[in-house]
Amino acid sequence: MEIRTLRYFLTVAREENMTHAAEILHVTQPTLSKAMKGLEDELGKKLFTRHSFSIRLTEEGILLRNRAEDLVSMADKITQEFVTLDDISGGDIYFGLAESYQIRYLAREIKAFRRQYPELRYHITSGDTEQVTEKLDKGLLDFAVLAEKPDAGKYESLRFPQADVWGLVFPADDPLAKKKAITVDDLVGLPLFCSEQSWRSDIPRWCAERIRELRLGGSFRLSYNGSLFAREGLGYLLTFDHLIDTSATSGLVFRPLSPRLENQLYLIWKKYQTFSPIAERFLKHLQASFTS
Repeated sequence: MEIRTLRYFLTVAREENMTHAAEILHVTQPTLSKAMKGLEDELGKKLFTRHSFSIRLTEEGILLRNRAEDLVSMADKITQEFVTLDDISGGDIYFGLAESYQIRYLAREIKAFRRQYPELRYHITSGDTEQVTEKLDKGLLDFAVLAEKPDAGKYESLRFPQADVWGLVFPADDPLAKKKAITVDDLVGLPLFCSEQSWRSDIPRWCAERIRELRLGGSFRLSYNGSLFAREGLGYLLTFDHLIDTSATSGLVFRPLSPRLENQLYLIWKKYQTFSPIAERFLKHLQASFTS
């Protein structure tokens, strides 16, 4: 199975039309059709359902698309790393980031680092712990940022200078807005929004056994989406401070949890990882900045 064939397959899957895909790839349609038939024969599975003017992926085709995206991304990353081995002015670094206001420290250091290496190119993927560590483990990322303590058996880590503070985001005209902080008693009986990951691991750190008295009304991986539902009065969003606009004109307020609940942020990378030159230089830069 060749990377080129997988690139062909991904283009066909995206366009859902063999003719359009052939035009984009600058190959003839018979050449592309032959390549796709050869791929099906090699795997022993039907990858497409062909219709008059379009094609659709079968379940096997969807599985291959998911795997092929990772393989092609990895091939591109390897190629780019070797191209830039002798490039002392820049290169590519790949990050997977949790949602946090503390990411500003990373952005600040990237900006400072680019003064030394103006040809630096950085690529950002956002997601929760499961999403970014999966890509890190596959080698698709150089670094990931987690809002929880990493597995020391698998990863090296660097702690960010500050922590994130948990609180509740809700409409400014809600009676709870009169309070300076939110307790567990305030939340009993309310529909709450939170990420599933945080509902399982972070919120129980705060309220212990009383988590059984709280009701998860909906789960959101992105706090911004949750805030839109909270704005409509559908529930109350548990999230970090500074992620949502709660200014005087926003219609929303943020109140911290009491007792105080914090999450530390960590930059992580795989143990015994071999970095590209630019990624290794950036890590040294970040270590010097965060520990000074």
